Amino acid sequence: MEEKEEKLIDQTDLAQDVSDKIPYEFFDKYLVKPLDPIKVKKEFSTPVSNKPATKDEDGVEAVDYDEVKTEIKEVDSDYRKAVVLKTPLRNYTDGTSAGDINIGDIVIFKDRSSEFFDLVKDSRLVTYYNIVAVER
Repeated sequence: MEEKEEKLIDQTDLAQDVSDKIPYEFFDKYLVKPLDPIKVKKEFSTPVSNKPATKDEDGVEAVDYDEVKTEIKEVDSDYRKAVVLKTPLRNYTDGTSAGDINIGDIVIFKDRSSEFFDLVKDSRLVTYYNIVAVER
């Protein structure tokens, strides 16, 4: 029986192909396609009381909390991975250029620091200064 060998498309080639079809050039931001959210485990603390609320002398109802319950939940990270689809045209004041990050690279950026770009489906704009890492 012959084994089927699956050939995966090189991500750089795929991103370049998509990039070639986008009719825009960007001056100072990267156009990226966000990947699935990164999940992380975070600890959450909640005050717990076994006593009912009581009113103080001013009539304000208050609860005395005896303990703190700690729970670990899996949530979306504040950071997100994305594939670079377009790089900006200009150099930056610190001497770096768009050539440091290439089409097809996976970058990590703070999710809230990006802007939605509705002229290209499911894409975002990210500045060089908001990219915190490039996956190698």
